[in-house]
Amino acid sequence: MSNRDRNRRVLSRRDFLKAIGAAGVATTGLTACTGGGKEGTRTVSAGEIPTDRMTYRVSPTSGDKVSLLGFGMMRLPSVGGRSAREGNEEIDQEMVNELVDYAIAHGVNYFDTSPAYCRGKSEHATGIALSRHPRDRYFVATKMSNFSPATWSHEASIAMYRNSLKELQVDYIDYMLLHGVGMGNGMEEFENRYVKNGILDFLLEERKAGRIRNLGFSYHGDIRVFDYLLSRHEEYGWDFVQIQLNYLDWKYAKQINSRNTDAEYLYGELEKRGIPAVVMEPLLGGRLSNVPSTIAARLKQREPEMSVASWAFRFAGSLPGVHTVLSGMTRMEHLQDNLRTYAPLKPLTEDDFDFLQETATRMMQFDTIPCNDCKYCMPCPYGLDIPAILLHYNKCLNEGNIPESAQDENYRKARRAYLVGYDRSVPKLRQASHCIGCNQCSVHCPQRIDIPKELHRIDAYVERLKQEI
Repeated sequence: MSNRDRNRRVLSRRDFLKAIGAAGVATTGLTACTGGGKEGTRTVSAGEIPTDRMTYRVSPTSGDKVSLLGFGMMRLPSVGGRSAREGNEEIDQEMVNELVDYAIAHGVNYFDTSPAYCRGKSEHATGIALSRHPRDRYFVATKMSNFSPATWSHEASIAMYRNSLKELQVDYIDYMLLHGVGMGNGMEEFENRYVKNGILDFLLEERKAGRIRNLGFSYHGDIRVFDYLLSRHEEYGWDFVQIQLNYLDWKYAKQINSRNTDAEYLYGELEKRGIPAVVMEPLLGGRLSNVPSTIAARLKQREPEMSVASWAFRFAGSLPGVHTVLSGMTRMEHLQDNLRTYAPLKPLTEDDFDFLQETATRMMQFDTIPCNDCKYCMPCPYGLDIPAILLHYNKCLNEGNIPESAQDENYRKARRAYLVGYDRSVPKLRQASHCIGCNQCSVHCPQRIDIPKELHRIDAYVERLKQEI
């Protein structure tokens, strides 16, 4: 173990339990503002949703009172009923408006988008939906998503920023992020995207001028970039940082993928400096709502009226240093379930924390591929639907439909479930058999998955199933 690793502050179980004990009451700086009485602890998965019970946190830098549930505008609904991130379907603007209206009516006031989301159309749809409401009713977050070298120049990056203001129909951004620091080549890419072109200095000046109210970054990948940016906190004055945090990644992110960092460390470093955390991937791209059947039964047995997904949202929301928890909500039922979890929040107890940590340990027995369906690997130059291939494999694994041998008791049923489901969820021309191993996808994956390796493994498995080997 390196000296750097030994010196990292890791939140102990006692620290976590001490933290969540304060998550539901008012504290200095960050507060949870909820009602009291019996209704204050009610957690159900059905029934009427109160409009005045949202849990809020207060920013120590800007004083913003932000809803604990943040609306991630990454998976907006399409006219075909799916997420607009999939295929070429247009965003269903009427449904987006309906979701935004319902969210605001029930206390949600944080909306997170990016020039890169929904094939570049999320900011436009978000601007249309939000502009129908008074500007002081919502906070909008967007990003400097200059991933492509073609956008690294000073002029191109500033043009992206100005276009965000135009598309969102605002004259200031509440929360501006350097998008995906640590991705690609780590420090080298960070320097090219934000430092050498003067864009970080430009954004700092925009904050000083009031056109950006809060400046932060979202972190993926190389921990050296995260540590470096926090080491410059006194100079840059980060108002918030967006990190991946959930009960599986709390201690097992690095074990899932050696290039990831446990959320326990990320959150601890932010808490130590008093920097609010914005949480992304509380459900790991849906993996913590579509858990193996044995895990789902375990969660439902403990809280029969709570959804499986609500456990993950309660975990993230119970940390007092969490400013807001983002959820990409494509359908109304997603929004309503999350509202029930946070209106108001029922913080985790000590027993709940132990229960979830044991649940995470049990989940690590399942060899799922850590795909979060972010689609940063897309489009594939050869037309493969990479996330759909990986997620179908995970789904079958969770449901017990990955037979290891033709002698398995449920082999025939599992074989059919996998092959029929594969053809239904992934068109044949977009299946793993067409991967040539060009590896243009892996460099964009925040989870550092060796995508060609996994695609070839799945393709070989499918061929064995077809031949009944």
